[in-house]
Amino acid sequence: MRIEEWWPGIATETQQWLIDHNGEAVPAHIVEQIRSVEGIAAADMSWVGPQIPEGFFLSDGAVDWIEAVANGEMPLSSEVADGK
Repeated sequence: MRIEEWWPGIATETQQWLIDHNGEAVPAHIVEQIRSVEGIAAADMSWVGPQIPEGFFLSDGAVDWIEAVANGEMPLSSEVADGK
């Protein structure tokens, strides 16, 4: 599921956290909230970025998408932003 599909289903507070901390490691409780809306992992999880010892990160396309939302712009599809 792409970010533009699950974004409306997460809590406003979660959306604001993602905006305020865009590009930073995403804590487990935020990932859990996203996954609860997203459901079972599907082939298109363009919002998923690397997971390293420092934490889980969103993809570059998802970070760009959130930045556009934060700036009051109409974001491109996260797939387009990731070059897919």
